[in-house]
Amino acid sequence: QVQLVESGGGLVQAGGSLRLSCAASGRIFSNYAMGWFRQAPGKEREFVAARNWSGGSTYYADSVKGRFTISRDTAKNTGDVQMNSLKPEDTAVYYCAVSRYCTGYGCYASGAYDYWGQGTQVTVSS
Repeated sequence: QVQLVESGGGLVQAGGSLRLSCAASGRIFSNYAMGWFRQAPGKEREFVAARNWSGGSTYYADSVKGRFTISRDTAKNTGDVQMNSLKPEDTAVYYCAVSRYCTGYGCYASGAYDYWGQGTQVTVSS
């Protein structure tokens, strides 16, 4: 069992930056993947970014590519997403999640994830 707790959300002006962190308790194996999703009011949850826990492959939604960077620290059992050049349309609740099995484009689907955090609010003002 893996439990996830996000932190780092807040209010920022357009063009600003935030760094979200996800602290994991429980064993995360090297074949797992960590992903970030977001959900804006009235919209479905959407994929933001993901990476294999072992390192290497990273995946980004087109809407955040070049602005967001996903990382993880296996020693600390944490994952981060650095968000730069934020836009008002980035406003949402952001969730981290862990998948035991996804690989490649399979990691884009929320259904591939087994464990979820409670979410952290990110608000970008114009």
